[in-house]
Amino acid sequence: MTRLPHLRGLRAAALLGALLIGGAALGQSAQPDAAPAADANPAAEHEARIHRLDADMKGSAAEQARMAEEIASVRGDRAKLTSALIDTAVRVRDVEEKLDASEQRLVSLGREETDIRESLDARRDVLADVLGGLARLGRSPPPALLVRPDDALQSVRSAMLLGSVLPELKAETELLSGELAGLERVRREAAQERDALAELKGSLAEERRRTAALIEERQHSLEAGEAALSSEQARAAALAAEAGNVRELLSRMETEITAVRQAAQAAKSAVNKPNQGPGGQLAALQNPGRLSPGIAFLDARGMLPLPAGGAVLKRYGTEDGYGGAEKGVSFGTRVEAQVAAPSDGWVVYAGPFRSYGQLLIINAGGGYHILLAGMDKITVELGQFVLSGEPVAVMGHGPQLVSSVSLGTAQPILYVEFRKDGNSIDPTPWWATSESEKVRG
Repeated sequence: MTRLPHLRGLRAAALLGALLIGGAALGQSAQPDAAPAADANPAAEHEARIHRLDADMKGSAAEQARMAEEIASVRGDRAKLTSALIDTAVRVRDVEEKLDASEQRLVSLGREETDIRESLDARRDVLADVLGGLARLGRSPPPALLVRPDDALQSVRSAMLLGSVLPELKAETELLSGELAGLERVRREAAQERDALAELKGSLAEERRRTAALIEERQHSLEAGEAALSSEQARAAALAAEAGNVRELLSRMETEITAVRQAAQAAKSAVNKPNQGPGGQLAALQNPGRLSPGIAFLDARGMLPLPAGGAVLKRYGTEDGYGGAEKGVSFGTRVEAQVAAPSDGWVVYAGPFRSYGQLLIINAGGGYHILLAGMDKITVELGQFVLSGEPVAVMGHGPQLVSSVSLGTAQPILYVEFRKDGNSIDPTPWWATSESEKVRG
């Protein structure tokens, strides 16, 4: 009976030793980029790689066939083409948001794993000391009271010592076991998240290829009816080189560029003749065949979707770092993120302009203009009418704006500015809430 605490101590020591060995094994198995086995078969790896490439090629061919069939079905039908573009843009935006969430989840899991490992490492020395003491007790057990009555005092002291150590040892064992289980859970969830991330990236690439094909078809149909467009684009570029600011650029283009002048006139007449149709404003916004704004821009407050996903880096009215205030909003986006038109309107400028880099200006009617800057590529032309949510540009791999240097980030930055009669206004009241954002053009 007097040896029972000693036996419990040995069992606890064995349990802790097993847990520590399990933790070391987990730590070793979690090391990234493990070296391949020395006996790996190069020929088998090469054959497997060929099979993967073959499967990728077949998938690409099937995807191309689907896209070709889709484009053929919408060719010549502007409403169907625009509707297909907007639907694809919505899917791209959805996948981009899921990618952001998945990447954030991976970062969170990585931090959790680091915290667990640090906690295990911090207590490893303490647990090693306890195990060492128990091992020494195992080699030199306390005398048994019934065998040597003269050592009763030493036996009592040993029993008291073990009685004080065992509860703490049990608590440490349970805590360690829980953290090892947590570490295994984190590793499993991280692996699942990486698989989901890879699948999302493949889906995003497919949607982007579909968007590019639809945009190419849209621009091809536009160019077929605009033989003089190239000369007007050259004239617009010349005016941009001469203009000192956006107000001057717009003023000159609306008097000297035919496509822009026509767009400006259409924007003015659209204010008096809103294209609502039967069913009211929401029905008008859901009509992909409209050739003028579904509702007046002033009435679209609280209904416009953001042009791209991403965090707001600078808000309207905040300090711009040069002694003034920001005239627009700066969003940090994903690499090669899709940019969509926030509102219905006519493209009155598309190209590089001074410190804006690639600049896109949309005349939304009623004296309102929307400026988008910082993109890598613009996919619409002068005079073209675009719908809210329709793809109009693509971001690059890093900041394009001169003013983005002060933001201290390497991610692409989209600058959005709203203007009324040439003066900058706060765009915040126009952005859709979580419910109204569901209304897309």
